[in-house]
Amino acid sequence: MTKVLISGASIAGPTLAYWLDRYGFEVTVVERADGFRPGGQAIDVRGSALGVAERMGVLDEIRAHATDLRGMSLVDGDGNELHRAEDRTLSGGLLDSPDVEILRDDLSDIIVKAAGDRIEYIFGDSATALEDGPDGVRVTFRNAAPRTFDLVVGADGVHSTTRRMLFGEDTGFTPLGSAGMAVWSMPNVLGMDRWQTGCFGRTDTTTGAMVMTVRGNTELRAYAMLGRRAGAFPRDPAEQKRLVAERLADVGWEAPRMVEYMWDAPDFHFDTLAQIHLDRWSKGRVVLLGDAGYCGSPASGQGTSMAMVGAYVLAGELEQADGDHGKAFAAYETELRDWVKANQAFALRDLPIAEGVDSSTDLAEWAEADAHTGDDFIAMTNAYILKDY
Repeated sequence: MTKVLISGASIAGPTLAYWLDRYGFEVTVVERADGFRPGGQAIDVRGSALGVAERMGVLDEIRAHATDLRGMSLVDGDGNELHRAEDRTLSGGLLDSPDVEILRDDLSDIIVKAAGDRIEYIFGDSATALEDGPDGVRVTFRNAAPRTFDLVVGADGVHSTTRRMLFGEDTGFTPLGSAGMAVWSMPNVLGMDRWQTGCFGRTDTTTGAMVMTVRGNTELRAYAMLGRRAGAFPRDPAEQKRLVAERLADVGWEAPRMVEYMWDAPDFHFDTLAQIHLDRWSKGRVVLLGDAGYCGSPASGQGTSMAMVGAYVLAGELEQADGDHGKAFAAYETELRDWVKANQAFALRDLPIAEGVDSSTDLAEWAEADAHTGDDFIAMTNAYILKDY
């Protein structure tokens, strides 16, 4: 039985584990965190990823956990409404599309449960060295004893340790300007009903705050979008929180209340908006999946779909290759490369988070214009047709 180690237990890793297990592979997943990570932003299952979910038998459950918003508003720093839409949201797009917006941790939980109890999970650990040989990959772990696997898959995100071990520090890492985003949970102290509201800074219009209701209006997901400024963002969470608080001070509206809940939020997460561009996604017996190999950034709205479709295709090509991993990895990349490029390109459209706007009128006009990209986006996300394996 082919033994596969997957690094990362968010979306891509468990989806791949599901399919490999069904094809008869022995699967181990290692995750740096001490358990499945809580929190995270609302993400979208779109286009071909809906087909993957249906073939996994989890599409109905995913729909049952949808954010189920009714629309969105943009307001100024005093709370005056500048723009309102009841046909779309900033985070999820058009409401009448078949796409599903769902919380990252809810989707991960659904996929992990579907994968079943044959998957071995190792939490609180990570690979520190990969020794690729003719008969397998000897993996050295930070805590566990070394083990040898037939194949290793890096599904460990945009800051992938697997990618660094394969190709070198920061290879392929491409920041989108100097934009960053933070997200955390808070109670629905605003009394919002299936709604999303955003506000950009009074003077610094590259900075914004947004809240959206989740889980039957019982919670809010709070977002901070930080646009261009000189220098790199800090990596330490305490420094990140101080930066978010400093930048949101210019926003007004409900930003001060959001910051109050941010300080003690157990699921606070901050990262630079970035993409990964690599000439190849594999080397020897090691291959990259999802954000680790071809991140589109949250600005693309396609990271989750690329992860799920990528996992489906990688597992299918491995099953069809009859043990020839080189053939499988090449077919996986050939199958998906153009579709991935199209998804990444969509993230580069003009956003106020990256460029700023000069006035509230410009912001309202941007929101109206952005709505018209919906049809093109839907066409692009549906451009890839799932293969049958």
